[in-house]
Amino acid sequence: MEKETILVGLSGGVDSAAAAVLLKEQGYRVIGATMLVWDPSLPVPKGEYQKNACLSPEKEDVQEIKEIADKLGIEHVLVDCRDEYRKVVLDNFRLEYSCGRTPNPCVLCNSFIKFGVLPSAARAQGIAFDKFATGHYARVCYDENSKKYLLKKAVDLSRDQSYFLHRLGQQQLSHVLFPLGEKTKPQIREVARAAGLKVADKEDSQDFYCGDYNDLLNFPNKPGNIITKDGKVVAHHNGIWGYTIGKRKGLGISGFAEPMYVVDINAPKNQVIIGPKKDLYKDSLTAQNVCWVTGEPPATAFDCEIKIRNLHVPAHAHVTVQADRKIHAHFDEPQLSITAGQSAVLYNGDVVLGGGMIE
Repeated sequence: MEKETILVGLSGGVDSAAAAVLLKEQGYRVIGATMLVWDPSLPVPKGEYQKNACLSPEKEDVQEIKEIADKLGIEHVLVDCRDEYRKVVLDNFRLEYSCGRTPNPCVLCNSFIKFGVLPSAARAQGIAFDKFATGHYARVCYDENSKKYLLKKAVDLSRDQSYFLHRLGQQQLSHVLFPLGEKTKPQIREVARAAGLKVADKEDSQDFYCGDYNDLLNFPNKPGNIITKDGKVVAHHNGIWGYTIGKRKGLGISGFAEPMYVVDINAPKNQVIIGPKKDLYKDSLTAQNVCWVTGEPPATAFDCEIKIRNLHVPAHAHVTVQADRKIHAHFDEPQLSITAGQSAVLYNGDVVLGGGMIE
């Protein structure tokens, strides 16, 4: 019986390259696909950019990726995702910052672009394949009891990327493979090294954009006040998009008995509100546009663990499902810097239940 054909998202990093190696060793026919997202018309400064970012000039990266594909003896295709990436990821990025929220572009990119537009556009280019694979550290399995696909944390929790994948649904999970889910980063580097790949010791990607976020925002100055919680004006800003919850440095303030942080942003009034660290702790949140991995919540009210950002240690909470795809979560203990625009991702042990955007 002929082995399935797997389309692997190749980014030029060690993880996606190792995923291709592992699948090829398992006997699959592997095709590497690189999505093009860099738009040369973006109003960003010209010049040198930091390496290893998702959104960066791709000429040099594409050549490196082609060398990986040639070394592995696999077919390689370029898939143009620029229009969709701009509409879904970059336009949303600008909108969220303009509204005083702090978005996580990787969440939207994964659910809509990497696991949506990329495989669909590849098929439209005439590329035939059975399943799609990436170098994410996560696991997917089929649960015989529920007859549903489950998204799980990676075995190597220090590398786990399930947080970014929580919006994947049943149709996507039924056609995806995560070859790295059971392995550690050192093991993956050894896989690439044994395959003779130069990327074996390449450093990890650090961000989604290679320059200053203000390059992408490109907003004109919109001066406003920095105030204390009681309304006292203590400084001024040139745009609320330059501030995030928990920011301490660069506020242009002095004379306080204790360190002051950004504790809230009032977009309608164009205000940045500061306060002491204790004001950063909140015991509840509401999230909107919630997606459930199995297609539905486990109950109308339930306990689980929640991550309010990727590097956050999951915290126990009681969740109530509300109308209009919203949830309300109350934590057992107050959490630091719950930030509007970030994703609240719900877990039952190592199983991802779903998640939504923090209001």
